[in-house]
Amino acid sequence: MVYERVCPVSTSDDTAAIEARLLALRETLHAEAQQGEAAAGTVELDQSKVGRLSRMDALQGQAMAQAAQVRRQQSLKLVELALQRLAAGEYGDCVDCEEPIDPRRLAVDPLARRCIQCAEAAQSS
Repeated sequence: MVYERVCPVSTSDDTAAIEARLLALRETLHAEAQQGEAAAGTVELDQSKVGRLSRMDALQGQAMAQAAQVRRQQSLKLVELALQRLAAGEYGDCVDCEEPIDPRRLAVDPLARRCIQCAEAAQSS
């Protein structure tokens, strides 16, 4: 399917709306990161306080919280990259083929850096 070559960021209103959405996402990720820091902290392994299964649950919870922190940090990097592309006037263009990304894709994932064809090619390799 061939998409009409339409720049998804065509007006200053579009740019402002996208920037607001990205900034709100960044704030949400920062807030979640602050809340998740306590869960990712060190687990106390004092057997007199908790049983073996409780410690295992605590360790599993800690590992899940740490993995969530890593995902949030990656998302924050993608938000910053998207804001940089927006400021440079490159937001909405595929980083690989430089063709416009389908606006529907950007509506679903404002952090998308690749068009669907390049994203599929990158996943398969």
